[in-house]
Amino acid sequence: MLTDKVVLIAGVGPGLGQAVAVRAAQHGADVVLAARTESYLTEVAGKVTAAGRRALVVPTDLTDDDSSTALVRAALDEFGRVDGLVNNAFVMPPMCSLGKVDLDDLRDSFDVNVLAALRLTRLLRPALIEAGGAVVMVNSAVLRHSRRPFGPYKLAKAGLLAVAQNLASELGPHGVRVNSVAPGWIWADSLRMWFDFQASQREVPPQQIYDEIAATTDLRRLPEPDEVADAVLFLLSGLARGITGQCLDVNCGEFHH
Repeated sequence: MLTDKVVLIAGVGPGLGQAVAVRAAQHGADVVLAARTESYLTEVAGKVTAAGRRALVVPTDLTDDDSSTALVRAALDEFGRVDGLVNNAFVMPPMCSLGKVDLDDLRDSFDVNVLAALRLTRLLRPALIEAGGAVVMVNSAVLRHSRRPFGPYKLAKAGLLAVAQNLASELGPHGVRVNSVAPGWIWADSLRMWFDFQASQREVPPQQIYDEIAATTDLRRLPEPDEVADAVLFLLSGLARGITGQCLDVNCGEFHH
């Protein structure tokens, strides 16, 4: 889907970020990898090159103007273009009610979860316009419910959705598409550890935790990282050339939207 394209992934973690990088390479793209930890980026870069594509590692503080500017410069110096941007940087907001959350903590989470994506998209605007490119914001199924204590989390992701929708309107006349993907639970290492902890607290097998959550979905299972990554790649690709300003849910039918 992405033969000879260049995709910049901002926020490469052990789950979805890695999956997007590897799947993009498998679909023919060269990949720019950005996050704070160089050793982890290098590990993912090895998987990209094993898939036969080039990888550029750029350790980046996505909340910093100078660091983000250096990232864009490095990507363009190396490849001469950027066709796709995936904004996947995320930090867990405080898990408490909106009536009690510390506002300074809320501001800190906004820097990573909302403003970093806006900053980087703005910096890449000229390159994306030149390439007729696409942007995908990684959102969350938290958009679809108002459960306690997810208020600060939903607030951040609702802000990110607004960024994506307004940028779609602003950049669309220049040929750039902006969409969102909203995963539900993603069955990766961090969720496995969380389920293990929940199981230990309740003194039940971890599989029971999984089965209880999976029972709330239509497909009776949780999405794998590659399944969410493929939705991201679809929205980056020419297959989605008529789609912008949209949010695609990938949750195995936990919520309908």
